[in-house]
Amino acid sequence: MGNAELIANGKAILGLELGSTRIKAVLIDEAHNPIATGGYEWENQLVNGIWTYDLKEAWRGVQACYQDLKKDVMEKYGASLKKVESIGISGMMHGYVPFNAKDELLVPFRTWRNTMTEEAVKELSEVFCFNVPQRWSIAHLYQAILSGEEHVSDITYITTLAGYIHWQLTGQKVMGVGEASGMFPIDATKKDYDAAMLDKFCELEKVKEMPWNIREILPKVLVAGDSAGVLTEEGAKLLDISGELEAGIPMCPPEGDAGTGMVATNSVGVRTGNVSAGTSVFAMVVLEKALEKVHEELDIVTTPAGDNVAMVHCNNCTTDLNAWVNLFGEFASAMGVNVDKNELFGTLYRKALEGDKDCGGLVAYNFYSGEHIARVNEGRPMFVRTPSANFNLANFMRTHLYASLSSLKIGLDILLKEEQVKVDRIYGHGGLFKTKGVAQGILAAAFDAPVAVMETAGEGGPWGMAILASYMARREEGETLEDFLNNKVFKDSKGDVMEPVAEDVAGFEAYIQVYVAALEAERKAVETILMN
Repeated sequence: MGNAELIANGKAILGLELGSTRIKAVLIDEAHNPIATGGYEWENQLVNGIWTYDLKEAWRGVQACYQDLKKDVMEKYGASLKKVESIGISGMMHGYVPFNAKDELLVPFRTWRNTMTEEAVKELSEVFCFNVPQRWSIAHLYQAILSGEEHVSDITYITTLAGYIHWQLTGQKVMGVGEASGMFPIDATKKDYDAAMLDKFCELEKVKEMPWNIREILPKVLVAGDSAGVLTEEGAKLLDISGELEAGIPMCPPEGDAGTGMVATNSVGVRTGNVSAGTSVFAMVVLEKALEKVHEELDIVTTPAGDNVAMVHCNNCTTDLNAWVNLFGEFASAMGVNVDKNELFGTLYRKALEGDKDCGGLVAYNFYSGEHIARVNEGRPMFVRTPSANFNLANFMRTHLYASLSSLKIGLDILLKEEQVKVDRIYGHGGLFKTKGVAQGILAAAFDAPVAVMETAGEGGPWGMAILASYMARREEGETLEDFLNNKVFKDSKGDVMEPVAEDVAGFEAYIQVYVAALEAERKAVETILMN
């Protein structure tokens, strides 16, 4: 069956992800190959000290992204997109999206990027004996309670960005278990919120004053393969403003970008791992057994199938790196040279490979926002060098590539060296890996382990979400997600593997020592350079 016929027969599958800088849709065929894409660029805003996105802008983005997808389908295949076999929605994990009984948003969406919940996470982590990160939904909820915010008594439902979009499209207040594990701790044996921790939360003095029970305001947890409702008539009109899209399409549980990243890299099995690197960066390793200690640098979340995963999450990755690359692009433009953006990034990234392994006395901090692992509450991007440093373009670019992964490495060292967690394979995906062999090699040095990048690395999340939608629609009786991926999605997949180079490993180790030692300068910058 050709793609035009496939689309006409409604047998293609749609995955849509609301990422930090781009909303992207991917249409896949029966062999799980991407056959059409759509996109929409957007950016978070710092409003009254809170990182947020306007949900109206989210809908404009979703609709524009879908229209862009339809245009791509028409241009490639001469077909109108009216029906698909199944749909999956994903988005950036965590955050806080609370609603009242009238389904009105009570406060602007608080994203994963906010580091304002320190008081809440300290208390919750102690009560639960479990690390609760600042970006988790329950942390934002409890912090709002502790801060005496008026809206908390009116809450009837809290969700995430992906959960909100799915709810509006289907009418279902549900959540995939991977996404749910970034809202509230999950019991991996029961594939549901941890009952004992729910009870402990209910017993907190401030929580007792609330007119609601936490169990009533959280989404229902579903696992990969479960049905999560169908696209309603209203939902179809929301997604496709042209009115062509048919209602009744099955939808799978909404997932977070961590879960879709695991799927997109075939990293849902034990001792597999992946790193997603874009605006933020996170590494995830599926665990053989529980960790020995509670570490505030390590989150415990789950795969979309509900298995425990250790996660190192860092708020900052490519934003500062992109800013420097764009500055070089501006310089080229001022010189009368029009440089393609992909060529600009590729040229500068490859230049980094010529730099000193330890960056030659240069160090950079890429903090646009706070970074919990580095104990930095706010962002102050900073570049520092010694007078005797080997200051050249290669070292400059290598330094900023190192900086994009340095906070991640701090957490990885705890996971791999202190907890002695074993990893058989690591997959990289996300925008940082588009330039072949650059960030991949640096990540191999950080992990001191082989790193593979698949051909689909640039598709990442929306493609992974489409696969989850396919798993729900096409899985056989008793077929696990891991088996589905191994036997039907990645059976003939190709990817480049880079082994760690001893000199690179040693160079990154030398760099990270300087990086950690000089973090006090970054903290002092936060204290002394006030935000506008």
